[in-house]
Amino acid sequence: MSEFAVVLRSWRDRVDPVEVGLPAGPGRRTPGLRREELAALAGVSVDYIVRLEQGRATNPSPQLLTALARALRLSGEERDHLFRVAGAVSSPAGNVPKHLTPGVQRILDRIGDVPLAVFSAAWDFLVWNPLWAALLKDPSEVTGLDRNLVWRHFTHGHPGVEFDDVHAEEFSSDLVADLRQAHGRYAADPDLGRLIARLRAASPDFDRRWGEARVAAHRSSRKTMTDTIVGAITVDCDVLTVPDGDLRIVVYTAAPGTDDAAKLDLLRVTGVERFAPAPTLS
Repeated sequence: MSEFAVVLRSWRDRVDPVEVGLPAGPGRRTPGLRREELAALAGVSVDYIVRLEQGRATNPSPQLLTALARALRLSGEERDHLFRVAGAVSSPAGNVPKHLTPGVQRILDRIGDVPLAVFSAAWDFLVWNPLWAALLKDPSEVTGLDRNLVWRHFTHGHPGVEFDDVHAEEFSSDLVADLRQAHGRYAADPDLGRLIARLRAASPDFDRRWGEARVAAHRSSRKTMTDTIVGAITVDCDVLTVPDGDLRIVVYTAAPGTDDAAKLDLLRVTGVERFAPAPTLS
């Protein structure tokens, strides 16, 4: 089934009828809107909604997509995803890019006082600085799927990293939602398709979240690194998106003047000596 059909059905199921001015009523067999309700809200026939959800109707018009997005109460990111997977806007050709742009390389070269790593849109590790390796596990020590952050998170957990309950939920949810955006942009990338298939088979948690069809960018989070040579360090994690090359720059910082900032400074002096300069792509 196409990604368009999957998200259309998933997003219909999550809409509360009361939210769109419809009575909830007893005995509803669907958790959200019925097909006929979505059809009425979008101004199309029920048969057309059925054909869209079954993948038998192709090339819906921008006007219809706008009506569906409004009826389904989609966010801006979800709306963009709907248009993209419907073929109403162009998607990048080819596979997920893994090339570091000159600007990103300059950022990596110049910013050495905070842990920093660069990922592809599929969350593959591309490059990192020595302080990142000192704070976390050195990515050069693993190969294959273990060089993918989403795979590591959902199949190995996050040893040495502690979240509070809110940030733990947000982190897992955002990883899946951001990966879904990448899937919409690079639907023809076979490696990305295989990654998603293996994640769904290996992790019930990932599979459940994938079925929710949430689409969103990664948010900031706070976490504590418990396995460093200077002790536990609580840091804020920010994810910067680079449109040119579709890269993710992940940066960890500690609030100035805190014990955590002092520990990060100490780690910068004592903890990076055994790590070689950050690897770069050939």
